[in-house]
Amino acid sequence: MLSQWTRHLNHALWLTTVSNAALVHREEFHEDLVLRPLPDGRVSSKFTFTTLLRDATPRNPESLAVEDDSQHYTLFPLALGQVLREYAITEMHLTLNAGKWNYDRWGYPDEPGVGSGAELWAWMGDGGPATVDYRWQGLRNALAGLFCASLGSLDELRTTSPTLAFEPEGTLPNWTQPHQLRHASLPSEHVCTENLTPFLKLLPCKSLSGVASLLNPHRLFDADWHGMGVHVSYDREDGVKVRLTFQTVFDPVRTSLNNRRDWSFASLFDRKVEQLCPVAETSRVRLALPEVQSYLLAPEYTIQDNYALFDMAASSQAFQVSMDWPQEPKFQYRTSSNYDDASIVPLSVQRTLRGSSQARGELSVTVTNHEAVEIQSVYLETMPWLLQFYLHTLRISHNGESRGDLISNISYVPPVPHARPTTLQCIITIPPKSTIKLTIDVSKSFLRYTEHPPDAQRGWDLPPAVFVPFKTDHNRTLLGTTRYQRIYTPTLLADLATPDFSMPYNVIILSCTLITLIFGSLFNILTRKFVVVNMDPPREVAETQ
Repeated sequence: MLSQWTRHLNHALWLTTVSNAALVHREEFHEDLVLRPLPDGRVSSKFTFTTLLRDATPRNPESLAVEDDSQHYTLFPLALGQVLREYAITEMHLTLNAGKWNYDRWGYPDEPGVGSGAELWAWMGDGGPATVDYRWQGLRNALAGLFCASLGSLDELRTTSPTLAFEPEGTLPNWTQPHQLRHASLPSEHVCTENLTPFLKLLPCKSLSGVASLLNPHRLFDADWHGMGVHVSYDREDGVKVRLTFQTVFDPVRTSLNNRRDWSFASLFDRKVEQLCPVAETSRVRLALPEVQSYLLAPEYTIQDNYALFDMAASSQAFQVSMDWPQEPKFQYRTSSNYDDASIVPLSVQRTLRGSSQARGELSVTVTNHEAVEIQSVYLETMPWLLQFYLHTLRISHNGESRGDLISNISYVPPVPHARPTTLQCIITIPPKSTIKLTIDVSKSFLRYTEHPPDAQRGWDLPPAVFVPFKTDHNRTLLGTTRYQRIYTPTLLADLATPDFSMPYNVIILSCTLITLIFGSLFNILTRKFVVVNMDPPREVAETQ
């Protein structure tokens, strides 16, 4: 009996080993670190952790009425996979950023989602027992608990469906019902350590090994700009892919004692790569080589597509990359005019909200085309219901002349107070080497005193505008266009009519002061025992003296 039980146990262990080997072969994990020196002396870094679940498909929303198949993951993040299966999400993108990305000086980011605050958008199939809006609500609440962020505030008051600006990055399955887009942003939300901790828990090696060990929160959140992202997409040939990204922009000149831009892993992250992640199929470190050749790189590297590739496995000690500029005693900053003349992005955008009144204002957008050819762009504005656009006041001018022909495909969804945000979507045309200006009048709502935030005098944060430049064919159609990366403008601060919240506090303070004085005096009278004290010494004592 003992030998038979031993044979069964060995057979079970063999099946488990084979099953685990099959799961590992089905799942792939890759990690990549891209470093890029910037023209203003800063250094951008992008951590990418890709987990591929081969031969997997998103869940059909029509199957939500029946129990889902058991999902056994080895490398794929289980907590995120359960959320995707529970709400039948085909594609999802979540970003949490802090700071303002400077396109004119830094160029395009490695990941396009660099809008300030939180941004969440997802493609979901329609149909089934649960509606798209119901699943969208469950998705944002689940992600709020998973990443310890205020994503539950991305409710219907901030949700839109701008399909022209946010096309799917992957493949949408050919289901009976079409797919729908849900998009929302929260500019007042920022990324911090409580978001980074659950982010690292989704990695198979956590932050114990591999390039993820460089994610030092003390250095990451001291950067000039930082942001994290979670991207889920589907491809018919590969399967379901999850990309976890973290981007930063460091300023080694600011932290240097002699104003030099030399840097290394130790100076940027205060860490080195001690060991490789054992389950990573590829673990790469790449560095974009600058045009100026007066630099020194260590350790040894190979060049591929103008990138320096470093082999971490060849290092017997702790691995780190360093870059020195020996012929540069002190870094010299370039002037702003030089940056404008040598802009490395096709469009430069400036956006302001003007007007001294707390009831009305004017939204002004200035777009400059640096290319020698005409560029068209999708222009998207999503505002909370607090701001309402007057569409008949929309004006576009070029060189001081009104040019109504430069704007087309206008789509405007007016806001519904306490129910729906404002959405303005159109296509603008920017002539080569020129600047156009858009203006539109807006009105600001008068809120109830209970609707104001705790810091009411600061104002309301408004989401950034989104531009998607593209080049069309000769027929000026959107079919077969060449799209550039999305461009996010900085956020705006709206000053709404705010009641004098100091009056209630003054009343409370005055009332509390009076009550304290009255109660304290009355309490002393009722509880204190008064005794007559004779200060003169007794006569016998005085005569003795």
